[in-house]
Amino acid sequence: MSITQQYLLDTYRARQHGEPAPPAPGAHDWQVVREWRDHRLFRAVLAERPARGRIRQALRRRLRLRGHLTR
Repeated sequence: MSITQQYLLDTYRARQHGEPAPPAPGAHDWQVVREWRDHRLFRAVLAERPARGRIRQALRRRLRLRGHLTR
């Protein structure tokens, strides 16, 4: 059963019982992504790592190391 079919079945059952319809699939995806990002930043702070710009800093370090090795 696909997610769309399950949603339609749940909506039908909710209507039969006089309950509110469930949220549509994908309605809260961006909220989940934001919460995951916030949790990741929080974990970085607890581990005493920089919370932002870690990828950029790592790339700069690599590029600097390559520059020193090629000279």
